[in-house]
Amino acid sequence: MIKSLLSAGLMSLALLAGHAHAANAANASCEAKAIDKNGKVLAGAAKSSYMKKCEGEAGGGGTCEAKALDKNGKVLAGAAKTSFMKKCEGEAGGGACEAKAVDKNGKTLAGAARTSFMKKCEADAAAGQK
Repeated sequence: MIKSLLSAGLMSLALLAGHAHAANAANASCEAKAIDKNGKVLAGAAKSSYMKKCEGEAGGGGTCEAKALDKNGKVLAGAAKTSFMKKCEGEAGGGACEAKAVDKNGKTLAGAARTSFMKKCEADAAAGQK
């Protein structure tokens, strides 16, 4: 009995340590990439913003479920969570269309032009998958 409890405790500790190591590896990778366009290390608010974005993309909270938080950091629930999840999962699958949504000058499309483009692009992508 004590032996099984001890082994269960060690297993959970090992899993926790593995997860922490992965998070530290992602953090170290983001830390190394936190450089501005002039090659200087980012600092202050710029670094904080970059690190938050980088760690989110690197898998530290990369799933939609982990990102389903309100502006105060509380977990979303009910209709708000459903709406967020639908939008998040749609964006995860529609990344190719998002990247292509630019005008002839290379600026990101906005408003009705963006809506129309995204609708057509996603329909074309869905037809291509069938």
